[in-house]
Amino acid sequence: MPPRVNPLKLNALQAKTLVLFQELARHPETASLLQSGEVFLSSLPKPHGNHFHIGHKVVSSSDATGLENPNVWAVLERKGLIRGNFPGAVAITPLGLEYDTGLSSQILHGSDH
Repeated sequence: MPPRVNPLKLNALQAKTLVLFQELARHPETASLLQSGEVFLSSLPKPHGNHFHIGHKVVSSSDATGLENPNVWAVLERKGLIRGNFPGAVAITPLGLEYDTGLSSQILHGSDH
């Protein structure tokens, strides 16, 4: 039986935010691997217009409102997915890196520019 998608029952905003953290963790220009196995994110994206870029992916700004929401960060930290110091410093835990929200393909799109 395959693992259940979203077993911690994150709401849509929490899940979208985690997907963005996971994608940022894949790029050396925004992430550093820590000895603990966590990935420290050194910068969060800034939208231009109605979207922003993470590597070659494009994300709608409307899917990223959780990046600026302290309550979202608090829930993700309470569930063991991140360690954060809102609004700037965040490290994604190994659990957070592996967690399947089922939303990646819905909010991360291939870049056309």
